[in-house]
Amino acid sequence: MPLVSFSASFRSMTARLSAGALTVALATGLTLAYTPAAVARGGGSKAESHGPKPHSAFKGKRSEHIAVPSGPLPPTVMAALARAHVPISSMSVVVQRIGAPTPLIAINATEPMLPASTMKLVTTYAGLSLLGPDYRWKTTAYADGQVDTQGVLHGNLYIQGTGDPKLVPEELIDLVDQIRRNGITGIDGGLVLDKRYFDAATRDLPAFDNDDSAPYNVGPDPLLYAFKSLSFTLTPNPDGQVSIDVLPQLAQLQIDNELHVTRGACAGSLPAASPSVSQTASGFVQASFIGDYPLRCGSRTINVAALDHSTFFAGGFLALWKQTGGTFSGTTREGATPSSARLVGTHRSPVLSDVVRDINKFSNNVMARNLFLTIGAATAKPPATPAKSAQAIQQFLRHSALPMTGLSLDNGSGLSRDEKISALSLAEMLQAANSSPVAQVFTESLPIAGVDGTMRNRLTNAGALGNAHIKTGTLRDVRAIAGYVGAQNGESYVVVSFINDPRAEAARGAHDALLEWVYEGARRAGTAE
Repeated sequence: MPLVSFSASFRSMTARLSAGALTVALATGLTLAYTPAAVARGGGSKAESHGPKPHSAFKGKRSEHIAVPSGPLPPTVMAALARAHVPISSMSVVVQRIGAPTPLIAINATEPMLPASTMKLVTTYAGLSLLGPDYRWKTTAYADGQVDTQGVLHGNLYIQGTGDPKLVPEELIDLVDQIRRNGITGIDGGLVLDKRYFDAATRDLPAFDNDDSAPYNVGPDPLLYAFKSLSFTLTPNPDGQVSIDVLPQLAQLQIDNELHVTRGACAGSLPAASPSVSQTASGFVQASFIGDYPLRCGSRTINVAALDHSTFFAGGFLALWKQTGGTFSGTTREGATPSSARLVGTHRSPVLSDVVRDINKFSNNVMARNLFLTIGAATAKPPATPAKSAQAIQQFLRHSALPMTGLSLDNGSGLSRDEKISALSLAEMLQAANSSPVAQVFTESLPIAGVDGTMRNRLTNAGALGNAHIKTGTLRDVRAIAGYVGAQNGESYVVVSFINDPRAEAARGAHDALLEWVYEGARRAGTAE
């Protein structure tokens, strides 16, 4: 799938991109972009149609409470571990046929492990079950004061957020248009951001690995806009200039372009393509590009997390507001919406099933974190806190006969050294999800081996191509997989495996070998063929 091209003009952007188009790479670090038209279809390629389908309810006893007969790991998996110098003690594995009472393989299965992004499966399954696949977030606009005959609001415009994870330019423009249809074309009061839905303590937390500019580190916010990240597309031209386009536009953004095209070879990391983004004393945001840019490097897109959430949202909203002809002469701040303010616009997000698809296919951290907090706010009273969300999810799991021993929730995305779960607990949750009312939506949200999402480049020449719906997880010293495999014999299996080891990165082949072995029929390891 080609990388989405960006434009500095909102109108030309909407002419080229379908509604909702924006790179999920902004929040994941991936260079893959998605087209929301495909996301909305909920179907997929021919390869996807061969994946595992929901089966009848799992009625076996909980594996934690009985002896778990288990064969050893398949020889191909053991060989891959040996090549990576990873001991079997660093790996936790469960392979279980859907509907079977006990696992076929259970190695270190009850040990709490770092799951990385496979923790998103817990968050998304709980979200779909508790909120419903058709749940939508609301972003609302209120006005106080009078509107004169010229359409100027002599008062404040309030924007109230509830954590919409997919509030991108193509979505926010709907709210702007609604405000204008209500007769407001100018604002001479303040733009006030009402962010009370999430507790203030959930914002501006330290980055996971101390890299504040990494889009995957963006934290949650009730008014999350465009993943709080700028996407710059640099294109060298034969005339010696480098054009720079950006999405989203921010009203206060200025670009200082001091790039020069050279004729040399394209090699290395190309430091000139990485901007320095800073806020000036006058309130402007300046992105500076300096250096030589080889013509042979062609067009490149760089994603940078920038500013705080309120500054980013205000800049994005006002850019759209001014592009539609609106005027603004006030200041921006955070504050509560007064009860006397009147409603002038309500934007509803895409349905949760679409959001979950983005979260799992592309391992979008900030979307997962917003969903995690939304669960807490929707099932208890706002403001949301991680504790409320964790309690709501734990309670849902207990009511579903899934006590999930060893589960520790932090932010719901897996981008944490504090979130842990056992392979057996996650496997049992996947069994339950497979027989739940949200089984189809949940399963279709997972990346498909060799086809899309984070599995698009894996098992492309293997039998498992198109037959494994697998969520991946990656942290330093962690590799993880979890999901469903449709075997060539017609049976379907739950597969969960975590590798927690300093050499985990080198052991990815062990996971691919495990998935291929399951696809080929998951014969008990060590038995005769």
